[in-house]
Amino acid sequence: MNQEIHINFANNITLAIKREDLIHPFISGNKFRKLKYNLLQAKAENKETVLTFGGAFSNHIAAVAYAGKEQDFKTIGIIRGDELFDKIEENPTLKFAQENGMEFEFVSREEYRLKSENSFIEKLKEKFGDFYLVPEGGTNELAVKGCEEILTDEDAVFNYVCCAVGTGGTISGLINSAHANQKILGFPALKGDFLNDEIRIFAKKDNWNLISDYHFGGYGKINLELIEFINAFFEENKVPLDPIYTGKMVFGVINLIDKNYFPANSKILLIHTGGLQGIEGMNMKLKQKKLPILKRNV
Repeated sequence: MNQEIHINFANNITLAIKREDLIHPFISGNKFRKLKYNLLQAKAENKETVLTFGGAFSNHIAAVAYAGKEQDFKTIGIIRGDELFDKIEENPTLKFAQENGMEFEFVSREEYRLKSENSFIEKLKEKFGDFYLVPEGGTNELAVKGCEEILTDEDAVFNYVCCAVGTGGTISGLINSAHANQKILGFPALKGDFLNDEIRIFAKKDNWNLISDYHFGGYGKINLELIEFINAFFEENKVPLDPIYTGKMVFGVINLIDKNYFPANSKILLIHTGGLQGIEGMNMKLKQKKLPILKRNV
């Protein structure tokens, strides 16, 4: 569903947001898209267990746990940070995943960096038996295939399609399915130039660009300006934004409009990739820092 954003911009620029966050109450946005064909493949391979990776407040971990429960898979989450093993009850994401049947293996940050190494995967197979592996963030060829279904024919009216970028799977799908008149703009949620190479693994066109000025200091970083922006946007448009991904992207797009980045008469589509489950965990941190909390309910 595309929802118009009623903000009066100069130069007749219009903005709409595709509410991918409304696809499913617990497997929302790009996580639903990324898991769709992976779970079909897991069933085709007669796998009973899905294993994946993620951090303490990972949208992906929460989505895999619920999808596993919904589709009768056992799920295993390899969690970054061995100090979290006795903090599940304090962590809304991990608690949710556990309540939906996910088994955890907590590993140190050093060991977690080995998650793509064959030797590490073999150790996991020795411990947990046979499983279907979904990479961190869910990005692989089947995930990109799912994300290619985000854009529809009715979206051809937009000149620009904007999305947040984490592991690069969602933007790769958008790039591949974009209409000829469209430019895809990605807003990385983390520092580093490595994403260009990651995206080129899956992207089949050159109709895209990354804008790396709106990560607010890096992955998971947030400040008062972003909090106030997200809350004001919610008050004005009744659209909740998450602080890790979509909030930063929407902030960036509106800031670029103010800087006359977009030509006159541009029609811009923002992709809401979900991630709202992470607000509860972020609000816990904000309270500790004596900062305002994020709103997500009317």
